[in-house]
Amino acid sequence: MRCTVLLLALLAALPAAAAEAPATKDLGGRLERAEYPYPVTLFPVQSQGQSLEMAYMDLKPATPNGHTAVLLHGKNFCGPYWQATAERLRDEGWRVVIPDQVGFCKSSKPRGYQYSLHQLAANTHALLESLGVQKATVVAHSMGGMVGTRYALMYPAAVEKLVLVDPIGLEDWKQKGVPWRSVDAWYQSELKTTYASIKAYQLKSYYDGTWKPEYDRWALLQAGQYVGDGLQTSAWAGALTYDMIYTQPVVHEFGDLRVPTVLIIGQRDRTAIGKDAAPPEVQAKLGDYPALGKAAAAAIPGAKLIPLEGLGHAPMLEAPERFYKALDEALNNVGAHPVGDIFSRHR
Repeated sequence: MRCTVLLLALLAALPAAAAEAPATKDLGGRLERAEYPYPVTLFPVQSQGQSLEMAYMDLKPATPNGHTAVLLHGKNFCGPYWQATAERLRDEGWRVVIPDQVGFCKSSKPRGYQYSLHQLAANTHALLESLGVQKATVVAHSMGGMVGTRYALMYPAAVEKLVLVDPIGLEDWKQKGVPWRSVDAWYQSELKTTYASIKAYQLKSYYDGTWKPEYDRWALLQAGQYVGDGLQTSAWAGALTYDMIYTQPVVHEFGDLRVPTVLIIGQRDRTAIGKDAAPPEVQAKLGDYPALGKAAAAAIPGAKLIPLEGLGHAPMLEAPERFYKALDEALNNVGAHPVGDIFSRHR
């Protein structure tokens, strides 16, 4: 009798728990029905024989300090999650440019496109040149860290500082034993993307098991691209860009960076691409950000490491004030020594 009562109580609780999940709105394959916090401009990109569009927001300060920050988003995020960070920088006098990369969010998602970190970096450089930005501080998060690293390798003269915030690409997953999967396999996986799957992944890898209601906004923005007519377009772009991430490691070139660099690393971050498909013994060794952050800082000439204890993959969302303090330290301290001196000590 007691077991029956407990079972009935659990069953009665199920509808209430299900009702707590927020509804996912159909926002369109390019987030056509999603509102961004600032006006969005579409930059025309002529690339690989196609006329594409790269969406971006451009915040201009009332009293400029003469510096520009470009904020690069992660694989599972769009430009708006940088809003609070961008406003803080703008209030300090920074011009802030926030692009959505081609293949993501409000930008074009061409089906026939050879995605590469080089290409995304080149698109970003073309955008900044069109805006008259000759030199910028690159603040790059997650996948954006791979794009930002490639950007700094390709255009060192255009980078004032490089700030990598929990970047992926601090390890070579293929080299460590993560099995390759085809674009078709990635596509089938991406077709299953929902708010629930996004939350489950981020809860485990990003936030160390603790979900806050304010994270829903960003999970729903991502999920909204995978509803209705946008499903196939977004899933295919997602598959191609996952293949890009897996097959184009940047970790082996950290020693070639020649720009002042800071790494801000959440010590509870455990993000690793393809981890779910790896054998258990490989999974156990992946995404060790405390160790990966130290190794990257040692490999990058003159790099500074700022560890954030108790935080995960998205510190700007998890603990904004702690992140801002780290960002201030990164922006104010990096490059304190002459660049030539930094690099001469690492030759």
